Amino acid sequence: MAPEATTPLNGHTVVVTGATSGVGEATARALGAAGAHVVLAGRNVDKGRRIAEEIGPRAETKALDLADLKSVRAFAESFTDRRIDVLVNNAGVMAVPLRRTADGFEMQMGTNHLGHFALTGLLLPRITGRVVTVSSAAHLIGRLDLDDLNWEQRRYSRAAGYAQSKLANLLFSLELERRLAAARSPLRAVAAHPGYAATEVGSHTGTWFDRLFGFGKRILQRTPDQGAESVVLAASDPTLSGGYVGPRFLLYGPPGVARVGRRARDRETAARLWELSEKLTGVHFDIR
Repeated sequence: MAPEATTPLNGHTVVVTGATSGVGEATARALGAAGAHVVLAGRNVDKGRRIAEEIGPRAETKALDLADLKSVRAFAESFTDRRIDVLVNNAGVMAVPLRRTADGFEMQMGTNHLGHFALTGLLLPRITGRVVTVSSAAHLIGRLDLDDLNWEQRRYSRAAGYAQSKLANLLFSLELERRLAAARSPLRAVAAHPGYAATEVGSHTGTWFDRLFGFGKRILQRTPDQGAESVVLAASDPTLSGGYVGPRFLLYGPPGVARVGRRARDRETAARLWELSEKLTGVHFDIR
């Protein structure tokens, strides 16, 4: 069953990154069904257009490559005269071999965190409601190395790289929430994770994630629609003022308050990651 928004979104504009497959596509479809004008942001524009046509006349597609800051800036500039009610930072890559983004970042950190950090900062003056950032239960095993964020000194590990990027996602969202609150901003930052969902991103990683996903397919049998439930809740529930939502039983179940790992609660690390992310991307947030 497709997830449903908790409130009508007529007149709202929602941007969903990575909206051409998996949890992102399911999220875009659910928010479109709730009446939102949905912008599907991703690299595969042709596929995005087909999905947008199926969602209806309120949906559109825009090109966005989070692994290239030039693309991120161009995307943000296309919204100079437009309001965004909700930004959903969903796109991601998982357990890929060591590769570099156009700006020299390790691909998982560059796409999952730094690309979204830059996008959020550039779009923030246009956002009126909330920023939803998709993390993962993998953040619980993540370790952030701020001295070697892009794996230039350490021996690279696909799984550790993914877990580090998802920890960065959650640290960023919680720090953004704190900074918005301190500035008495009406904006909110909410983090979410889908638990296990049978998507393309985690089926052929060449790591132990494959065994986890294989277990999920056999036992949990959760679809992308079910994985999107937490993200849709985070994007549409007006009672949420921050925090982290996910499946009740970590990898499955109805959405609710999710467990935030010890490392994700470290405010000093979050502040240092923020400063480093500003330095690496050249994007500084105007929070007011």
